[in-house]
Amino acid sequence: MTWSELALVVLVAAAVVVWLAWVSASRLDRLHRKVVASRIALQAQLTRRAGAAIDLASSGLLDPAGAVLVADAAFAVVDAAEAPDPGAELALDGLGPSRERAESTLTITLRSALDDEEALRELRESTDGAELVGNLGAAWYRAQLARRFHNEAVAQAQRARRTWYVRLLHLTGRAGVPQTVELDDQMPDGLDHS
Repeated sequence: MTWSELALVVLVAAAVVVWLAWVSASRLDRLHRKVVASRIALQAQLTRRAGAAIDLASSGLLDPAGAVLVADAAFAVVDAAEAPDPGAELALDGLGPSRERAESTLTITLRSALDDEEALRELRESTDGAELVGNLGAAWYRAQLARRFHNEAVAQAQRARRTWYVRLLHLTGRAGVPQTVELDDQMPDGLDHS
């Protein structure tokens, strides 16, 4: 094999490596954008759920102690959503521990307020109560779906980042490792999402 043939083989091999690196880097970028977009959608759905909880708490249909607890937990979520960490808008690190704690606390509080089937049935008997409970159930269900979609997008990005050629060529750049959102979002048994 002559030096010109060897140079051609090396040049073709280098072109293939550069092309594969470009394709992999583009895929990683798309996955990271998907994670950010799904996190923004998740934040919107969780804020909607908190708004539905505030509406229910302020309706006067819950018992006074339960209404105060639900409103307090919902306003804590709103406060945590309005005061994000600096630079967190495009970060890949989930919602942050304070927001996840606030969301889980709201879930636990709502479950305790709505876990009684008799109280839930009484809420649904009034027109306003049925609408408020329906709105809360729908918002809660969409928040659950948004969290599942977000965590799946994170899992895809983490799998793509673990491949040997991505690590070898340092294709992730300075982007942080995407993190899943782990919070308690289990609906009470009697609350439906229709």
